[in-house]
Amino acid sequence: MLRLMTLTALGATLALTAVAPALASAPATATPGPRAADGVLGANYNQNLDSVDYRELQAAHAGWIRGFFAMPWADEPDPANHFAIRAVHDAGKRGYGTVLSLKFPFADREFPAAGSPAMATELARLDKILPLVVGRVDILAIGNEPFIESRPAERDDRLNAFYEAVADYVIEYRRTHCGERCRTRLYMGALNRLDLPDRHTPAAERWMTFVRETPDIEGVDIHPHVPSVAAVEPFLDYILPRLRPEQKFLVTEFSLVWLWKAHLTDTIPAEFAQRYGYAPQTQVWEVIRDAIEQPFPQRQWNDFLAACPWAEDNKDFLREQVQRFRDTGRLAFASYGFRQDDLMVQNFGPAKDPWLLNSVFAPYTVQPGRNGLAGQGYSLLEDFRAVAK
Repeated sequence: MLRLMTLTALGATLALTAVAPALASAPATATPGPRAADGVLGANYNQNLDSVDYRELQAAHAGWIRGFFAMPWADEPDPANHFAIRAVHDAGKRGYGTVLSLKFPFADREFPAAGSPAMATELARLDKILPLVVGRVDILAIGNEPFIESRPAERDDRLNAFYEAVADYVIEYRRTHCGERCRTRLYMGALNRLDLPDRHTPAAERWMTFVRETPDIEGVDIHPHVPSVAAVEPFLDYILPRLRPEQKFLVTEFSLVWLWKAHLTDTIPAEFAQRYGYAPQTQVWEVIRDAIEQPFPQRQWNDFLAACPWAEDNKDFLREQVQRFRDTGRLAFASYGFRQDDLMVQNFGPAKDPWLLNSVFAPYTVQPGRNGLAGQGYSLLEDFRAVAK
């Protein structure tokens, strides 16, 4: 749920440069993922598809990847060379299932009206990107987090009208250029914080009505980033009765990040403080900051989180939650945060959203292992591997 809305030209250039060695160094073959998404678990990279590492995917038994493409990136001279497009193409060629969300950043601007020059710009971007992804990726989510990536005052019919127009455009392109047996399945994405009753708005209701009443849409995406395990259930309670019986859902992001954040200012456990030489009143966020400044050995990172009840008591969240999604019989695809990135660790303090605690691989806080793989998040690789099987 990272809020990256644009890349500067310099950032895009650096990212494009970074993906080349990662893809070139990958093995020629990989364990393929099934093409039909039916309860599968994949690796989520968000905006960081340039960080795909096939050794890490193989270590986790991951056969699917997911990321997003921010539509302003289509303004580059050749979007086919953008690292996100290159990454999903490369993964697909290697046999991995691929999921891509189209991100429309409107947090600092109004939604364009139908027929306006601004709307023409958005459709022109789609004209550049759709030929690169329709028929090439397995799942295309129309939208990333519309009720966050928009101005609060416009989270009403204006939001719905824009995304419905985009969806209709994508559907028509898919029908015309890919046909009835098109590999690419379409979903609408994604709804956030449905655990809060005030998010059950008329716009959210219209969103689900459009999903249900549009035959070419196969379901909806949800992002249950929540403050407790119990807070995930309201997402399912909301969407499942509003879908057609044959429709499924995606969970391309989920975590307990708001629970982690609530404990950043806790005093660290005394046993851990004594073992590793911390002052008794040291707070959780200060230990994390130390790990960012000088990554910990794997054992120290594990000892730290195992000593914190809020982490230890929820260490099975990934495994248990995927099972809960599967138990509905309606899960198509879920993906979990796979790798820490630089945005997660910048200016880390007590008010920082601690996304870095969600990651299966933790290269920014944990030293690499002897096998050359990046350091791991506490207990996550084992659970990911078990669930991905």
